[in-house]
Amino acid sequence: MSLNPSEKMLNEEDALNQQNGSIPNSSSQCDDSGLVGCGGDLDPQRLIQAYRAGIFPWYNEAPILWWSPNPRCVIFPEKFRVSRSLRKSIRKYAYRCTIDHGFDQVIRSCARPHLGPDATWIHEEMVDAYTKLHEMGYAHSVETWMDRELVGGLYGLAIGRIFFGESMFSINTDASKAALAHLTEQLTRFNYALIDCQVTSGHLLSMGAEELSRTQFMRILKQVDQLPTPGLWGRVPDSWVQES
Repeated sequence: MSLNPSEKMLNEEDALNQQNGSIPNSSSQCDDSGLVGCGGDLDPQRLIQAYRAGIFPWYNEAPILWWSPNPRCVIFPEKFRVSRSLRKSIRKYAYRCTIDHGFDQVIRSCARPHLGPDATWIHEEMVDAYTKLHEMGYAHSVETWMDRELVGGLYGLAIGRIFFGESMFSINTDASKAALAHLTEQLTRFNYALIDCQVTSGHLLSMGAEELSRTQFMRILKQVDQLPTPGLWGRVPDSWVQES
């Protein structure tokens, strides 16, 4: 659920305004790579404003880079596919999934260097920013446990009726997929429109993800981003992941 940053920068006229905290319009100020602008900060209100505009931050070093890829990879929760191999892993390891029981553990596990170069972008500034959003009720985590050990999970933001996926990790077979399966089950119950996976991968497509044009994505976003977010996060009972 992450995008590799480009070396290319937009000029200063297209960069984020650091003085008034404005975010550019994702459909009118975006280059071919999906880069919208650079600069600004990770203030919680700025981040919420950005996600509502279809934009997210992704960078390794300052300045902050802001992205709106085209096409956009999404999962409609009711279309998520649990593969035969995932069902096998769920049975074999008896995974148990929870929501918001270990946000700090999940985001820091996603940032561990041993997970590869795509994990290193989650530095302390990002951890602090998304932890604040978690405390505000916007950022959430899904945890996969094997006995009492955290073996996988994911985190992202719930705004309106869209879940903006940020990152996932796994230290045991299919543990992150189990977390995603649990998330889609809950989001279907919460009547969410979609999960934003940001960029396409074969891994996501195999589980039912599909691509939307930026125009299609923004149309759905504008329909649901102001709807009340269900207040059940953190109060969902622990559960065994469904096998079917």
